[in-house]
Amino acid sequence: MTDLTWKAQPGPQSAFVTSPWFDVLYGGARGGGKTDAALGDFALHAQRFKAAAKGLLVRRTRVALEPTIARAREIYRPEGAVWHEQKSAFIWESGAILSFRYLDRDIDADGYQGHDYSRVYVEELTQFADPRPVDKLMATLRSAAGATCGFRATCNPGGPGHNWVKARYIDAGPPLRAIGDTFVNPFDGSTVRLDRAFIPARLSDNPALLKRDPNYVARLHKSGSAQLVRAWLEGDWSVVEGSFFDKWSSRNIVRPFAVPPFWTRIRSFDWGYAAPFSVGWWAVASDDYPVEGGVIPRGALVRYREWYGSTGKPGEGLRLDAEQVALGIRERDAGETISQGVADPSIFRQDGGPSIAERMARAGGQRWRAADNTRVGKAGALGGWDQMRARINGDGVRPMLYVFETCRDFIRTVPVLQHDPARPEDLDTNAEDHVADEARYACLSRPLTARRAVPAVNPDDRWEREWGRASRDGDTWKTM
Repeated sequence: MTDLTWKAQPGPQSAFVTSPWFDVLYGGARGGGKTDAALGDFALHAQRFKAAAKGLLVRRTRVALEPTIARAREIYRPEGAVWHEQKSAFIWESGAILSFRYLDRDIDADGYQGHDYSRVYVEELTQFADPRPVDKLMATLRSAAGATCGFRATCNPGGPGHNWVKARYIDAGPPLRAIGDTFVNPFDGSTVRLDRAFIPARLSDNPALLKRDPNYVARLHKSGSAQLVRAWLEGDWSVVEGSFFDKWSSRNIVRPFAVPPFWTRIRSFDWGYAAPFSVGWWAVASDDYPVEGGVIPRGALVRYREWYGSTGKPGEGLRLDAEQVALGIRERDAGETISQGVADPSIFRQDGGPSIAERMARAGGQRWRAADNTRVGKAGALGGWDQMRARINGDGVRPMLYVFETCRDFIRTVPVLQHDPARPEDLDTNAEDHVADEARYACLSRPLTARRAVPAVNPDDRWEREWGRASRDGDTWKTM
């Protein structure tokens, strides 16, 4: 076996191309050598298994594939591999083949049923909002010729699939350690173990790039906030690149406290059966209220309880009927007076029988009002996402929306949501957006009103902000 012209760099890249695990995620930071790692891994695989080496490399779009193909030419040509444009594949003299494809739609993964590959690579795994198409590609990994099969993926934090990727690879265990998945063979009862692992890579692990492009780091610092640059350089999965709610921070999270009984309480609801449903309980601060680390201002919304109807798998609901959900809400309402309930307008539809809203009223006693379902504002009117953003940011110091740290599904899903690539002012609905929709209903039920900025009475005070009127006591807000 002759040595390859391409060499893996010491550290994460070498660990990736020699990893013994079935399922490996590589990356985290920009400039960590992810593309080279994937292409180099298959070059080694082709060298070892020759005609039995059959690979598939996937990206979300054809345009995104172009730089990967360009880099593959540089790595594979010295090894004798030839690019076949019609087949969109590199083919080695030995018969090894690596095909390049894109999955613009998740349903495209169905077209690979019956295919056999010994290696599947997915670049930018977090661009897939749902793991199901990726898992369908995994099902193609089989080799009658005896080649070792494996799934390899690369990505940065962020993107519509940030949550499920983080849960599957980052949160499941320490890096560079096998996370075992055990399955029972239905034919003979034996157990099969498939290991997966995460190999983190930072820009500092790619000295070749830094040598070729010494100004790369400087350009990154010019391209984003200090927090975002940290995510790019360190692969910090707690910081999300390009998040829709970019003003969200730890200021919005508070430790649970006893909500004063005289605060108005409302409930918001987004229906789901096969998909998750979401219920949020909110209190409206009737006056400034001191909490650890600051003060919740009058008129702020405080999310103090939630119920997320999910199995724990992305996009998979509990399949509870309307009556079961209503009884669950009634149980959680016990001892409280809910002044108002706003819900997904779809529950009021009648399709030849009582609506979901009517069924819930009969079973649990909840009376819902159809929520304002406006997502994006028009002609100067503020949409639901505008209202939610305004509350999350507040005056830049004190938010107007707070979430108890026990509301884990809000904290897990909302801050990482992304812009819709085709409509940047809207949210990407391919992501796990059920909690966000329900929270939007709550925000639109208590809208903040905008006033024209005017000079404050005291010249030492700040000018009135976009959402409130300055006063000697600080910024105050008006809510409907």
